[in-house]
Amino acid sequence: MARGGFPGMGGGNMNNLIKQAQKFQKQMEDMQKELENKQFRATVGGGAVTAVANGRKQITNIQIKPEVVDPDDVEMLQDLIISACNEALKKSEDATANQMGKLTGGMNLPGMF
Repeated sequence: MARGGFPGMGGGNMNNLIKQAQKFQKQMEDMQKELENKQFRATVGGGAVTAVANGRKQITNIQIKPEVVDPDDVEMLQDLIISACNEALKKSEDATANQMGKLTGGMNLPGMF
């Protein structure tokens, strides 16, 4: 058995693998922190409703123009809010996937985010 390694594997190769894994983990942590601080804004209905999400896929703000608040058409306002929130969350998810793709070099790592 090689010193500090596994049978059939050179100790240096295992050390390199561990160093690469640690580097990858640090890069992932840095990327997550960066994304958490970003905001993703989506506006629908010609500017009627704006939703803002963060990189943790949480809605942090919703802005509604007063002129779209119609007590006789609450459903339209609800639909606009849902659309704006979904679009902001999609932007957050797309940015996460894009950053992950850059970090992993296209490796398929299911369940990472």
